[in-house]
Amino acid sequence: MTPPPTIQGLDDMIEALKTLPGPDAEAAEAWAAREPRLTKPPGALGRLEEICLWLCQWQGRHPPSLGAARAQVFAANHGIAARRVSAYPADVTGQMVANFEAGGAAINQLCQAFGVGFAVDALALDRPTKDFTQAPAMTEAECVDAFVFGMGAVTDGIDVLCLGEMGIGNTTSAAALALALYGGAGGDAADWTGAGTGVRGKTLATKIRIVNEAVQFHQPRLGVPLQALCCLGGREMAAIAGAVLAARFRRVPVLLDGYVATTAAAVLEAQHPGALDHCQVGHLSGEPGHRRLLEKLRKTALLDLNMRLGEATGAVLAVEVLRAAVACHTGMATFEEAAVNGGKSPEVP
Repeated sequence: MTPPPTIQGLDDMIEALKTLPGPDAEAAEAWAAREPRLTKPPGALGRLEEICLWLCQWQGRHPPSLGAARAQVFAANHGIAARRVSAYPADVTGQMVANFEAGGAAINQLCQAFGVGFAVDALALDRPTKDFTQAPAMTEAECVDAFVFGMGAVTDGIDVLCLGEMGIGNTTSAAALALALYGGAGGDAADWTGAGTGVRGKTLATKIRIVNEAVQFHQPRLGVPLQALCCLGGREMAAIAGAVLAARFRRVPVLLDGYVATTAAAVLEAQHPGALDHCQVGHLSGEPGHRRLLEKLRKTALLDLNMRLGEATGAVLAVEVLRAAVACHTGMATFEEAAVNGGKSPEVP
């Protein structure tokens, strides 16, 4: 296991991405030696087989384990919320953090139901990012501080990390960042901007216009994806990106939640292709931009339940899919053990 690098600036982030550890070949070979011998036709469990291989590769061991699953939520406030892009005022971010801490949110119920550890960290709620139609949302120092904070939230001993967020206005930030990273020349903000907290009509039209204005305003600075994170992101998004990077070095597979979490992580992929190979996407958000973003990232979500809550809820639900994959691979009998088909694995014509 390689310890995460020291990050002091954007240049350090870029260099760290060039030294990412790859998948564990020995663990993959052990998986490949066992999987064809299990009492089923080859490939019959479909994606569950792929998931188990992925866990082996990124945990760096066979068999994989999911006894220590953890959900980590980062919360922050956005200056763009003052432009009324959300159905709720910015004060709700802090109120929801208190609700998380009291155990009253949806994510608390899911973590309790599925035996997943939970932590929430609020980042400078009293200092919202700037209105990114007028200035960069964060200075480089602010972005780096949040990124490093996120890295510090990832510790050894975690079998899978579920990453989520809370922040009024952050779907506007995600839409602007996704448009900047993957919208292409002349991209349409409407393709990436959805209802978020449930806005519609004139409010949604305003939200789309603001996303477009922000990307146009920062266009000269968007060529470097990590710089785009400073210009259009939020502290919670920078923290998610930092956690994703640290997880790669600590060999912790990651389950990303919905649109905001995936967009935050996508900054790393845009900066260095392959940076998200240790990540799966827990669910397909009801936000329309999420489907488009996953197509760009060439990832398929594990679940599609039309959810758009955030809080890592979709990622935690997907933990049970991972556990099913591990249970089948580790618990099923082999053809030899079950004396099925004369103890021989089937030959594929």
